[in-house]
Amino acid sequence: MDELGERALAIVEESFIASSGPGGQNVNKVATAVQLRLDVFALRLTPQVFNRLKSLAGSRMTAKGEIVLTARSYRTQEANREDARKRLLELLDKAQTIPKARKKSRLNRVGKEKRIKAKKNRGEVKANRGKVRY
Repeated sequence: MDELGERALAIVEESFIASSGPGGQNVNKVATAVQLRLDVFALRLTPQVFNRLKSLAGSRMTAKGEIVLTARSYRTQEANREDARKRLLELLDKAQTIPKARKKSRLNRVGKEKRIKAKKNRGEVKANRGKVRY
């Protein structure tokens, strides 16, 4: 775990809520789902990382700058807490990695001519479709 992950887990707020799904009567008695809230501004991210995190989080980020993650896949609080923390750390890690710049592909003259010839050929095939006239 990196420094950002440690800072995030230190300031994250956890609350347990009633969950739906597997668990039988346990679901009605115990709040097993966990909801994590992380104030992104408290992390003091660089603008580039913040923008990437904002786009990755999508609807999970509130207008106040909080990321809200809910985990309810498992039947126990501990497993759901671990799942939510893991997902949060993955999200932060993904936001830190700089995306690779796409290089524009170059086509040589022969390749261009070949492509144009194929397009003309395909157009001819399509033009010849339709009703047959005698």
